[in-house]
Amino acid sequence: MPMYEYQCKSCMREFEELVFGDERPVCPHCHSANTEKLVSRPCACRREGGTPGEFGASASGGGCSGCSGGSCASCGH
Repeated sequence: MPMYEYQCKSCMREFEELVFGDERPVCPHCHSANTEKLVSRPCACRREGGTPGEFGASASGGGCSGCSGGSCASCGH
C-alpha cells in the first residue's frame, strides 16, 4: 500500500498519507481537501561499513541502519 507525501494548499503543511487509487487525502491539520501530491525525495542511505558518500542499501538488505530494515521515509534519512 503506497504512502505518499502531500502538501496542504490551505495551511502549507506537509504530511504523509496512505492512499488508494486516485483518492485525494484531507489535511490532518486543517481538514482542507485542497492538497497536492509532492515528488518524493530520493532515499540516500549509507552502506554499512561503507565510506561517507557511498550510498545504497545496507549489507543486511534493508534500508540504512536508522531504518531498521524498512524504508528510509520512516527514519528521515
